[in-house]
Amino acid sequence: MFGLPLTFAAPLALAALAALPALWFLLRVTPPRPRRIEFPPLKLVADLLPKRETPARTPPWLLLLRILAAACLILAVSGPVWNPAGIGAAAGRTPLLVLLDNGFSAAHDWRDRLRAATDEIEGAARDGRPVALLPAADPVGTPGSVLEAKAPAAALERLRAVQPRPILTDRAAHLQQIGAFLDKTPNAAIVWISDGIEDAGGASFSKGLADLVAKHGTALTILKAEQPPALALAGGESGGRLVAHVLRASPNGRDAGTVRALDQKGLPLAETPYAFEPNGTEKEVGFDLPVEIRNTIARLEIVGERSAGAVVLMDERGKRRRVGLVFGGTSDQAQPLLAPTYYLSRALTPFADVQQPRGGQGTAEAIGQMLDNQVTVLVLADVGALDDKTLARVTQFVDEGGLLLRFAGPRLAAGNDPLVPVRLRRGGRNLGGTLSWDNPKTVADFAPESPFAGLKPPPDIGVRRQILAEPDGDLPGKTWASLQDGTPVVTAEKRGQGLVVLFHVTADTTWSNLPLSGLFVDMLRRVVGMAGSGAKPTTGDGGQAKAAVLAPRLTLDGFGALGSPPASATAVSADYGDRATHDHPPGFYGPAEGGISVNALKPDDRLKPLDIGSIAGARLGGLGGAETVDLRAVLFSLALALLVLDTLAGLWLGGFLGGHGRGSVMRRLRSRPAAMALVGLGLLAFSPAIEPARAADSQSSRAGNIESALITRLAFVTTGDETVDTASRSGLAGLTQVLAARTALEPGEPAAIDPAKDELAFYPLIYWPIVAGRPQPSEAAIRKIDAFMRNGGTVIFDTRDALVARPGGPPTPEGAYLRQMLSTLEVPELEPIPNDHVLTKAFYLVDNFPGRYTTGQTWVEALPPAPADSAERRPARAGDGVTPIIITGNDLAAAWAFSKDGAPLYPMSGGDQRQREMAFRGGVNIVIYTLTGNYKADQVHVPALLERLGQ
Repeated sequence: MFGLPLTFAAPLALAALAALPALWFLLRVTPPRPRRIEFPPLKLVADLLPKRETPARTPPWLLLLRILAAACLILAVSGPVWNPAGIGAAAGRTPLLVLLDNGFSAAHDWRDRLRAATDEIEGAARDGRPVALLPAADPVGTPGSVLEAKAPAAALERLRAVQPRPILTDRAAHLQQIGAFLDKTPNAAIVWISDGIEDAGGASFSKGLADLVAKHGTALTILKAEQPPALALAGGESGGRLVAHVLRASPNGRDAGTVRALDQKGLPLAETPYAFEPNGTEKEVGFDLPVEIRNTIARLEIVGERSAGAVVLMDERGKRRRVGLVFGGTSDQAQPLLAPTYYLSRALTPFADVQQPRGGQGTAEAIGQMLDNQVTVLVLADVGALDDKTLARVTQFVDEGGLLLRFAGPRLAAGNDPLVPVRLRRGGRNLGGTLSWDNPKTVADFAPESPFAGLKPPPDIGVRRQILAEPDGDLPGKTWASLQDGTPVVTAEKRGQGLVVLFHVTADTTWSNLPLSGLFVDMLRRVVGMAGSGAKPTTGDGGQAKAAVLAPRLTLDGFGALGSPPASATAVSADYGDRATHDHPPGFYGPAEGGISVNALKPDDRLKPLDIGSIAGARLGGLGGAETVDLRAVLFSLALALLVLDTLAGLWLGGFLGGHGRGSVMRRLRSRPAAMALVGLGLLAFSPAIEPARAADSQSSRAGNIESALITRLAFVTTGDETVDTASRSGLAGLTQVLAARTALEPGEPAAIDPAKDELAFYPLIYWPIVAGRPQPSEAAIRKIDAFMRNGGTVIFDTRDALVARPGGPPTPEGAYLRQMLSTLEVPELEPIPNDHVLTKAFYLVDNFPGRYTTGQTWVEALPPAPADSAERRPARAGDGVTPIIITGNDLAAAWAFSKDGAPLYPMSGGDQRQREMAFRGGVNIVIYTLTGNYKADQVHVPALLERLGQ
């Protein structure tokens, strides 16, 4: 309004401002009462006919004061709202396009982005403008991605469903539909809520958007942080160490932090701090760990950065294999620069743990030592025929999943060894079956089906000698690499669960210069990476091998939490090495053993700041901005203050505020000192009387009070949501009354606690309702909850989402919130409560644990399996202690909640009349179980339990 970000909820009320001139004249004809001055001699003329005199007019300053008070009241009734955040709103009713970056780089300040988008849409709603919402990371072509200006209410509804995507945004894919939208609505305005980071398409989107804005004359507003606050992580290896690169687009003040390594259960294995150099945008973080620990790492993450881009998932390809090298030559040949093991160790060390036999031992003893060291890859360089015992051990090693990598040489060419993938040609030319040329042959390009596909053989590689394979129908399917004349140079065959690979040249430079090239290192990396992966390099029928197709098993959401894959996720090939996309979100693909991981960023990806210099005329704004302010309270208060001033002015003009005169206010107050004293004492006595009552009321339920150590009490975590906290308090109070009435336990009043500040050791059971919109608990709170559960306490996490959760579907907001919260806790393996769990028989015999809802599943710590040979039936099973965690979605507290007059506060969703009673019985069982443990599973109770079961 008038160029200001000011809107009105009831603009028609402003029509009353037109009545202010009439009010002006009315106030002029009703001036204030004249001032009365007592003059005793006038008593003589008291009997004369009085004549009323009034001032000729109202003083101008008083008239202006009253006009201002009336104007403030009119403006307050019109509902004015100061909306400086809606800077994208232009005048008129033109459509508004809100372009929202929602890639993984937007997850860090996602709430600020949602608030900015909400402000823009609400501002458009007040102006009556249609709105089109375009999440930039959503794929093109889906029903929700069609650009169409709709009512602001529909845009807000869709905005609530938008979440950060776990991929790098590709804004350029939306340029075509943005152009089509502007063609249909050329007068539309655009608000781009940007993450400030260049996307996968580079600067093409900025240039394309600049052309569209210039073509249509569109008003463009860009809202972004001053510096992109997001951090990202890219994994890799360097010099044999596991490294990760912490990335940022530009210096943003977040200069230090920690990278954490976790296993598949989410347990921390190692932490490494990092600190950026001044004005640096990349920092390498390394982990020096034993091979056994390193190979259990499943996840690297930046601590405190809730983003899929701040997570690197590790798979079999990232594990460091233990490789054993054995050379079949004599000791005088095992010299640096001469022995094949020298070239092999130099090539394998960057990505494998290389081991060699110690001491002067024979070939059989060296192989036995390597197998005793539990190597995953056994490399035999020019090893001839083996004795029967060693041959049997190596064969068993391969059959059980080991990888045998062999290199040719004079001894292998002269021997008759069955541990080769193809039949070797015997007799003929030099070295008993080797072929020799005057002109070296070069390596041909690798076939697409080969594990070496994608590598480029340098033209200067020359092979002078080679062991030839006998022609066979299976030979093409076993060939991984060949020379330009088609003769194999690398062959492989699957044996049992393992793999046998043969290089038809030596591992040193006597037969070729391949060991001197970088191609040799890359080829060995791929071969070693297949150890234990269960890969099938050959079809065995002469056909070419094809890469396996792996279905998604677990995927990351935009905040970096692992969960079930979305419906749009599709399978990837086993050799997939690109960054994540919408069809292939980051996560684990394939079986737990032998699968692969897909990450949001490739190891060589780097973040770059967004270049918007090519967009001329764009308005810039921040994400924070000023909050929307409702001016009604301010205007009502100002009007009230002006009316008070008007009253005081009238009293002063009438002579009632003077210190003299029979009717003055000051004289009347001075004439009643005793009354004034009594009123003052009454106010002083009344005001502190309220505080002790409040203190007494809060002291009984204050967490950490001495009563908590003397009386058993249930506790609940305050969420900051008044409705949820009220339900939790009422629910636990209702359960406490039932426990006191039906059991020997007489608990105290339930306590409201803050895990980050209060002592938790006083409480055996803590109820934690999950509210998705609240901030995540602090690190201190998480650590205290972890210690509480480790020391025997039980926490009930209630997501209260059973009514909307779908089995097999995407997680609800509450479920995603809980997964993120538990990602750093040591949570045991969970299972739905089995029918023979001691929880179902701790006090009542129950078979489920309903709350306000009945469709939710209740999860507890998984019990060890019952012995299969147990002859005696046990009607109740339990572990060594109580379960530290119970997860449900049935909203237990709402079912337990009663008002002061005994009426239920919340209705039940099911049709069973006994649902609330069964909810109380389940709650009683949970409390008794947490207090008494697993004693009901003891054999002494078997007869009584069987009798109660009617058996």
